[in-house]
Amino acid sequence: MGGDLPEYFFRVRENGAMVFRVDTQNQQRRIEMDQIAVANVKNGEIKANGDRKLTDTDIEEISAWMEERRAVLADRDIDDILRTVDHLNLTAQWAQSKAEPEQLEEITDTLLLAMHDLRSVLVRKKADRLLKGK
Repeated sequence: MGGDLPEYFFRVRENGAMVFRVDTQNQQRRIEMDQIAVANVKNGEIKANGDRKLTDTDIEEISAWMEERRAVLADRDIDDILRTVDHLNLTAQWAQSKAEPEQLEEITDTLLLAMHDLRSVLVRKKADRLLKGK
């Protein structure tokens, strides 16, 4: 099992990860994880844990993980938006075919305000792009 494990483990946190070096080469043949750093995906900062000095390899591995993590998060953002489009379509179908008047009364104002806000942002951003020629 030890040979299959990666050299680094990243415990995901809200803004990045705690970075551990994985060690299986000890006398007890147990998996030991030694925290070596904290990585912040938002600002790109890598902070060594305590007085530890990170090697060039540590920094390269952490930086590569951060780049990959940013790509994963960006993909998830787009997926979430596409799911929102699906939910809006399902909501329209529900409102048209199944919703009771009391249910519509409960959600209409909140939903209309959220949709108005979204539409305003999208229209403004589209106009900005068109003015910049993109």
